[in-house]
Amino acid sequence: MYILKNSLISIIRNKGRNILIGLIILTIAAASTVTLAIRNTANTLVKNYEDAHDLIATISFDRNQLGQQFKGGEDAQKENIEAFNNIASITIDEVKNYGESEYLKGYYYIYATSLNSDTLSKATDSYEYEVEDSQTTTTTNTTTSTTGGSGEGTGKPGMNGGPMGERHTITNNNTTTIITRSKEKFESSRNLTGDFELDGYSSYDAMIDFVSGTYEITEGEMISNFDGYECVMSSELATLNEVSVGDTITLKNSTTEKTYDFTLTGIYKDNNDSDDSASMYSQSANKIITGSGVIDLLVADDSTLVTNITPSFILNGEEGIESFTAEVKEKGLNEYYTINTNIDELNNATKSIENVRTFATTFLIITLIISSLVLFVINMINIRERKYEIGVFRTIGVSKFKLTLQFILELLIVATIALIVGAVIGGLLARPVGNMLLANEIESSQDEQEEINNNFGKPGMDMQFNNREQVQAIESMEAVVDFTVVLQLLGVGLLLTLISSLASMISIQRFSPLTILKERS
Repeated sequence: MYILKNSLISIIRNKGRNILIGLIILTIAAASTVTLAIRNTANTLVKNYEDAHDLIATISFDRNQLGQQFKGGEDAQKENIEAFNNIASITIDEVKNYGESEYLKGYYYIYATSLNSDTLSKATDSYEYEVEDSQTTTTTNTTTSTTGGSGEGTGKPGMNGGPMGERHTITNNNTTTIITRSKEKFESSRNLTGDFELDGYSSYDAMIDFVSGTYEITEGEMISNFDGYECVMSSELATLNEVSVGDTITLKNSTTEKTYDFTLTGIYKDNNDSDDSASMYSQSANKIITGSGVIDLLVADDSTLVTNITPSFILNGEEGIESFTAEVKEKGLNEYYTINTNIDELNNATKSIENVRTFATTFLIITLIISSLVLFVINMINIRERKYEIGVFRTIGVSKFKLTLQFILELLIVATIALIVGAVIGGLLARPVGNMLLANEIESSQDEQEEINNNFGKPGMDMQFNNREQVQAIESMEAVVDFTVVLQLLGVGLLLTLISSLASMISIQRFSPLTILKERS
């Protein structure tokens, strides 16, 4: 109590000096509050984005590994194609095996096959060739050879898309004509040869084209039973065949003549602007969407059906990428396949907010360093000015510890008052900054969710995704300057007090009371 009383008397007696120290700490507190609020808001936004956008691992061809095994020269072309075709395809059992991993939150996949129909007409353009260096001939003895082109799609099971093009070499006696079909005109993949591609999705999570807005339900709604004979088809195919929501469509395997009836629950539109403008139909015109459980039923009923599977694995975090890759390799993934992730895409998406957080952290560190030095120098000057006072206290028997504690307590009282006022001012300044960040995040997350619902043909509904957490909007400003910020600010104040008090600690321990009094006299 004696030390506290002396500390309060000293603070009042030296008002000018303590007001200066208080103003410095107040400025530091306000700046620190704004900085800490920005950092915490940035952390919240990044976490919300990571929760709403999964870290996905996919399986694709390792083209480098594939290219090393291929032979050069025209004579080796047939051998290379045979080697490519003999690469084992990924099976549904392998996908489920890979999905049983401690490094995953879950997984989903697209299980695809193709069928024909006696009641539906295929959406197709009149067949056109792009002719290079061709000559018109009327001779009849013609031989044709066909090779698949290469590009982004591979046509292999487990992969998206098909060959990029098809190249024909036609020899008519002495005349050679090279004919190329473009990617859009090449409508059959290596395995799926039916008129209609039937894509079976394992869950809503797998429907990334609808989530992104590439596809959008315009009539009806998305299937609700992934094991039932329900489907949605493109608006182009529905218009061509005069089919509407609620109708029954019949698909069949032309090899076995087995037929299957589906109820049409919705019609979707392809919003992809990258399709060939010269083509009447989009690339998805003949795509019919259903559940993966339906494909399982079809395969169980008809083993002649050829299927493709495209899996996506949801990782727990970035640290599990290498471990999951090694685990999948140990489980027998073919050497010609590799694991790819969307980690770069996620990092790029949060790069701007990460930069804001980095700037705020750097600014806070610089502020603390400069402020600590200023307070240390001011406290050194303060100790020298009060040198005689220290000598008197030491002469009357006040211990070094109690004297040091009194000086620390004086600074702590001033710092506490300044921190409280600075926190209030910083909170008022931080709110507009937090409001701008939060308003943009809330609006974008609400628009994104509404757009996703519209894409599924279910506006206004709270659709549940198995493995996707939607961004939670922060509506209260207490989330900007919250309890965490207050604790951090108290830590900053305590740190500054201790650093500034080092001057008094060192000086008091070195001062000799007799020397001080002798110098004074």
